[in-house]
Amino acid sequence: MYTYQLIPTENIYSIIPLLQILNDKISEEILYERLTEMVDRGYECLGVYEGDKLIGICGLWILMKYYVGRHLEPDNVMILPEYRSKGIGEKMMEWVYEYGRSKGCIASELNCYVTNSAGQKFWANEEYRILGFHYQRKL
Repeated sequence: MYTYQLIPTENIYSIIPLLQILNDKISEEILYERLTEMVDRGYECLGVYEGDKLIGICGLWILMKYYVGRHLEPDNVMILPEYRSKGIGEKMMEWVYEYGRSKGCIASELNCYVTNSAGQKFWANEEYRILGFHYQRKL
């Protein structure tokens, strides 16, 4: 039995071990610092639990952009490898979509790395469509 719930702010740092799996080149200290600032800017995170064990996360941003309106951005979506392919991700996203609707969102947008073929397949199955490219430039 899995439970899906927003992680309370006072427990938000419990996601760092899962973030380290996604971002193994970023130190725990930097993840902690960045997460602190993100929470200050409205970041929330859905946790998926098996009992008391955190087995999945989905960061949540509610954003407004002129071309889409108020929308939800899932961010750093991750389920521990031993729990994948059990329908947990699909249930997680059902929760996310309902949460977005409850916050007045009319769409969901996200980024997926070009090297993440499993993620691309998952998002296509969730009926996301590719609209463009995500670019980055270091300053």
